[in-house]
Amino acid sequence: MLKKVLIANRGEIALRIHRACKELGIKTVAVYSTADQDLMHVKLADESVCIGPASSTLSYLSIPAVISAAEISHADAIHPGYGFLAENADFAERVEQSGFTFIGPKAETIRLMGNKVSAIAAMRAAGVPCIPGSNGALTDDAELNIKMAKSIGLPVIIKASGGGGGRGMRVVHTEDELINAIAMTKTEANAAFNNDEVYMEKFLENPRHIEIQVLGDGQGNAIHLGERDCSMQRRHQKILEEAPAPGITMAQRKKIGDLCVKACVNINYRGAGTFEFLYENGEFYFIEMNTRVQVEHPVTEMVTDVDIVKSQLRIAAGQKLLFKQEDIKWHGHAIECRINAEDPFTFMPSPGTISVYHAPGGMGVRMDSHIYTGYKVPPYYDSLIGKLIVHALTRENAIARMKNALDETAIEGIKTNIPLHQELMDDENFKKTAQNIHYLEKKLKK
Repeated sequence: MLKKVLIANRGEIALRIHRACKELGIKTVAVYSTADQDLMHVKLADESVCIGPASSTLSYLSIPAVISAAEISHADAIHPGYGFLAENADFAERVEQSGFTFIGPKAETIRLMGNKVSAIAAMRAAGVPCIPGSNGALTDDAELNIKMAKSIGLPVIIKASGGGGGRGMRVVHTEDELINAIAMTKTEANAAFNNDEVYMEKFLENPRHIEIQVLGDGQGNAIHLGERDCSMQRRHQKILEEAPAPGITMAQRKKIGDLCVKACVNINYRGAGTFEFLYENGEFYFIEMNTRVQVEHPVTEMVTDVDIVKSQLRIAAGQKLLFKQEDIKWHGHAIECRINAEDPFTFMPSPGTISVYHAPGGMGVRMDSHIYTGYKVPPYYDSLIGKLIVHALTRENAIARMKNALDETAIEGIKTNIPLHQELMDDENFKKTAQNIHYLEKKLKK
């Protein structure tokens, strides 16, 4: 087993990694910016190292600073969490070259799956269903691009190969818009991702967002842990997630899950990963793979009893998967609400000091959060301050339990989006079943 892990992240995921390490008897090193010296995991870690000022560019995104911290603390592995450097292939490469274990996939795997064009090619090779599209980068041949859009069928969406998180994409409804949309997306992609490669896909009108959680040990073994529904989104950012996905049958889960496992074996995947799909009219369409632990991993943990972060640590230590596919059973229903420090209606960030904090409790309630009474939420980072997760025997019970848990949660001194989640728990359409990815945006406009 690993002896000492440096946690190259902050907030709730850093605390989550610290707890998993402690359960496995691994020492932890917390790195922090000058704005984050009072973070919970910094107080709890065996060692802590300040790696720079508040600006994430000069701290959490600084590869030399993180690796230097690993060197001076004599860590033997680095866990990147999610966000920041988690899917940076250059970082993964530098970590391994510097003599440390990177808790995640190999750099070449991150590069392969980080580029949407090469990722889609890898998925097609494994038989994973993909959205009809250009099957590669678009050229500057306007006539060919118009012909391609016609054959795919309008509307289409132009996407940056290096994009993600809802950035670098543009929907095209008419032929007249196409050439200009391609040019604009290329310009934006080059500015945002230093890569102007774009591709074209069929634009699905009202899909759901469903993802498959996988684990691979990099030794030829892989399993899937079922699906999550992440369709409640605002500006392509997830607000609420649940597992299992309503309406997905066991046969559908097995079929798509087995294909994802085959893809993992093909690329010799190491660590935790997530295949993201759009789902419409009973069909799955691959959109991307996240080569890291996801924000929403707890809902899968709650319905499978598999600790995903501890699995990452064991795999990084060179251990084979503890489970075979037939060992994985799903029970009950889990929902996660992302609690953000923001105005629930304008979505403006709300940094400041938390004057009162009371976490909810009771059977089947889990709160993953780094906050405490007196904690100052800094203005420099993502507004996520916690994840409230509930588990119950049925989806109906889980919604009722989440409603109670939200009512019990007390966070004063700052604004949070708890009122939005309370409204969703009372939403009749959501209570009936999961909705498509546009539902929340339309609800907010009303």
